[in-house]
Amino acid sequence: MARQARGEVIDPEQVQIVHCIERCVRRAFLCGEDPYTGQSFQHRRGWIRERLEFLASCFAIDCLTFSIMSNHLHLVLRSRPDVVAAWSDEELARRWLRLFPIRHNDDGTPAEPSGAEIAALVNNEQVLAQRRRRLSDISWWMRCTAENIARRSNAEDDVSGHFWEGRFKAQLILDEASLMACAAYVDLNPIRATIAQTLESSEYTGAKERIDDITCASEQNRQHVHDWERSRIPHNSGWMSPVEINERDDPIGADIDSSHRRSSCKGFLSISLSKYLALIDWTGRQLRDDKRGSIPAELAPILTCIGLDAPAWCDLVKRFGRLFKRAAGTSQSLCQEAARRRQAWMQAPQNPLVGPAPP
Repeated sequence: MARQARGEVIDPEQVQIVHCIERCVRRAFLCGEDPYTGQSFQHRRGWIRERLEFLASCFAIDCLTFSIMSNHLHLVLRSRPDVVAAWSDEELARRWLRLFPIRHNDDGTPAEPSGAEIAALVNNEQVLAQRRRRLSDISWWMRCTAENIARRSNAEDDVSGHFWEGRFKAQLILDEASLMACAAYVDLNPIRATIAQTLESSEYTGAKERIDDITCASEQNRQHVHDWERSRIPHNSGWMSPVEINERDDPIGADIDSSHRRSSCKGFLSISLSKYLALIDWTGRQLRDDKRGSIPAELAPILTCIGLDAPAWCDLVKRFGRLFKRAAGTSQSLCQEAARRRQAWMQAPQNPLVGPAPP
């Protein structure tokens, strides 16, 4: 059966969570250190990180977590058409003109849009509606990431041609269990690739930025992490979505961030930041050491609520990128993958993530 077109899967008019993967052309080390030539391109990982934070301040898209590797990029993004619908026409025009400026300053940075430039866009209803849709479109976020980095890298190398392998790969995440596994898979990429031993040393990941912030937080802030994540205090991770979502306190609709560093203050997991970091720290040690340890008592309920034991959880995180192609979380997609791989452990109809670990 032909693979479903991406346009039929990703809809900017719906709130969706997508795991995006962008890889350098020929899988060359164009963002890290090339082991063959010894030339270092580590600074380009900084370019990507800065670009992501800038895009978070322009788009109605939440970045849940990320990982920038030597030759590829992982992003977990959530489109927020409810947020972009709450923006005024002037706010929408201002954000679009920051993203695609008409004028530039002497140092090449985007110039602040003038009142006339904003009015010209606001008064064109058809174009304005198109821009509103694009600012909640994950494909446009990825386009604005890839094109900018490709142009800067080619200019630095004095070459032309493709920098990225092709269009980004996308996995639609359809339930919280899959989202938790996907986020852990992304945050643990440097550890699985053996370029870092701990989360604290995993540069250019969402987990690392959250750890840096919470390490510097005061004791009072650590006791009220839910509120602290939504404040302006987190210096490194303040542009990403908070981890914990509180269904009782968090608003159902648009929860616009007043700092303008990100589109909203809505979390994405029903566990606290500290428990999430503890869970992936424990998981990373199991994957790195190739062993099976007993999960700490305070973390066991997290896996129990999604129907997984410790070995099954570790295998799911380790193999997440290979198990799921276009979507993760539906019984149908998991059972199709299970049939192809002849893995009965994935075939539970009620909770597709329940079952013993594969042999």
